[in-house]
Amino acid sequence: MQSISVFEIIKVGIGPSSSHTMGPWNAAENFLRQIRADYRLSDVAEVYVEFFGSLAKTGIGHGTDIAGMLGLSGEDYQKIDTTTINEKIDRIRTEELLYLGGEKTIPFVYGKHLILNMKKSLDFHPNGMIFRAVFADGSELIQDYYSIGGGFIATKNENSMEKSCIRTLYPCHSGRDVLENIKRLGLSRVSDLVFVNEESWRSREETEHAALYIWDQICECIYKGVNQEGILPGGLKVSRRAAALNRKLLGDLQYSTQEEWLEYVKSADGTFTTINKWVSCFALAVNEENAGFGRIITAPTNGASGVIPAVLMYAQAFTQHNTKEDIIRFILVAGEIGTLFKKNATISAAMGGCQAEVGVSSAMAAAGLTEIMGGTPAQVLMAAEIAMEHHLGLTCDPVAGLVQIPCIERNSMGAIKAITAANIAIESDPEKARVTLDEVIQSMWETAQSMNGRFKETSEGGLAIAVNVAEC
Repeated sequence: MQSISVFEIIKVGIGPSSSHTMGPWNAAENFLRQIRADYRLSDVAEVYVEFFGSLAKTGIGHGTDIAGMLGLSGEDYQKIDTTTINEKIDRIRTEELLYLGGEKTIPFVYGKHLILNMKKSLDFHPNGMIFRAVFADGSELIQDYYSIGGGFIATKNENSMEKSCIRTLYPCHSGRDVLENIKRLGLSRVSDLVFVNEESWRSREETEHAALYIWDQICECIYKGVNQEGILPGGLKVSRRAAALNRKLLGDLQYSTQEEWLEYVKSADGTFTTINKWVSCFALAVNEENAGFGRIITAPTNGASGVIPAVLMYAQAFTQHNTKEDIIRFILVAGEIGTLFKKNATISAAMGGCQAEVGVSSAMAAAGLTEIMGGTPAQVLMAAEIAMEHHLGLTCDPVAGLVQIPCIERNSMGAIKAITAANIAIESDPEKARVTLDEVIQSMWETAQSMNGRFKETSEGGLAIAVNVAEC
């Protein structure tokens, strides 16, 4: 087993889903690279893409079809102006033409060249898709892809995560490894160990810069979310709530910049109720941006993208643990915990339900918060264990296949659980704990394997059925 950088777990993404939007988008870009490597785009006559299983069943609500078309068009989700997405997709569907890789216009008829096959799943993974290019001479290139969570993709022979995996000096594939390596090196903090291992990818200065860039993107996303009104796309007519809550909490205070807004937030009264509402506001803001195809931080997935931002913003606004160093160490530890779940269980809701998304993100955030609160390495792992323990069995049952109900509110709950878990761990003796992080990860994976497929991001069970709304 090889090591994963924390910046493969916490990274810039685009809504509304890492597995159903970013994964297919990455697959389309990979398919273009494969064509360019072995053929020429100018020789392509037609391209077909078919989505299966969970990708098909919740594809419309998750923007899977949109991701496929934009990816094949050569768009980059880290750079695209998100306000132009609808316009670009409307043009493709109206003109029935696709500008392949930004180089060649080819016919593209929705329903013929792009199909959502809800009746079939591929054997390798629930999130399967097949791309097919037909060339002018009649020859074809066919490639299967699988979106395995967090934007990572795989084929039956190759895994995109493994390309970024390397052997670090002190590999940590379990919580036990983390504690043993810290003791071996005479370190006192989990983040110190993460710094050492991240040097296998980049210098310490580059690691710090990458973490602070993540924080900048988090601040930008929250600020956009608390200032954006309206109805979320998709047909459920879900109203954005973060902006109204932000206004209510600030009262008559006026601001014109992100910095002014944050200073007002920090000056809020420190009552439990007020802080609780702000944490919820932060999480709602991010996940409303995610639901609206905004740019967010995938941590470890898009459906769970609001938990870590909400907890880290809480630490910056309402605790004394609010330095740049605290930001960096929080992100490094949170990312490291995410790698343990990725390697030993799953971060894909199609494989494990929402325990694999909001549950994992809550564990990550709890660990990061405990780290900057001065917790011992054992307390850091204990916080992650506590947070996940109380998400075990959480299903993924999005109403109408949209990352809105219950996903948006669920991030607020995950953030509050993370803060609670950190507070419990800080006041506890890990030596007396009866459950370890490694055991709870194993339990989560066993639960995932036993969970009925109807509750794994198919919109075929739970709330998705109780709330009788046709997929939009």
